[in-house]
Amino acid sequence: MSELIRILGITILGITPCATVSVQAQNSQPASPSSSPAKQVNKSAPAAASPLSPGTVSAGVYRNPAFGFTCKIPPGWVLRTEEMNAREGGDAKPDEDKKAIGAGKAERVLLAAFSRPPEARGEDVNGSIVIAAESAAAYPGLKDAAQYFGPVTEVAKAEGFEVEQEPYEFAVGTRTVVRADFQKNVGTRVMRQSTLVVLAHGYAVSFTFIGGTEDEVEELVGELSFAAGAKAGP
Repeated sequence: MSELIRILGITILGITPCATVSVQAQNSQPASPSSSPAKQVNKSAPAAASPLSPGTVSAGVYRNPAFGFTCKIPPGWVLRTEEMNAREGGDAKPDEDKKAIGAGKAERVLLAAFSRPPEARGEDVNGSIVIAAESAAAYPGLKDAAQYFGPVTEVAKAEGFEVEQEPYEFAVGTRTVVRADFQKNVGTRVMRQSTLVVLAHGYAVSFTFIGGTEDEVEELVGELSFAAGAKAGP
């Protein structure tokens, strides 16, 4: 399992519990490596990844033209992207990190946004958006996004989560991605997590959303949009 997924398991899946309701997609279909739609959308990650673009944040919107998507950040939220990458990078020197990114071999958090600093305790859930990219070459044989949920689910279960909804196809505008939903009971409360994944340009790009209610999670997911004509592929 990659270092990035391990870190995401600690920093995302361990967020303060919340009470929510089940999240279901109205026009979703089960996703599997053999399903035709999934093959058309997410098939065949290239062996060599292209250089990884970190994207930019401006006027409350994260933009990543290389992967062809944008994600709005709710007003007042705090960004912790650099801290999460520093934690993942350990003692790596900045120039070494840049070299790895340029070589297209980096595992990197592209965006980490929280409704409050992760270390600040609170009774309600710490709403979160975490977008990450990992070289598909780290997973030999990875051919569609549904397969990437193997390690994601492994981490979730290790943190006490249960699978609420197995990977299924989910429409984000005109783009079809693969999504899975998780839940974790903590006392009388339930934490919900929804993760969406696409394969693009030699990377597995994951979008993880956590909120305090079903509507909140869906609202966060609704902030994600793909450029017209954007598609997975080399």
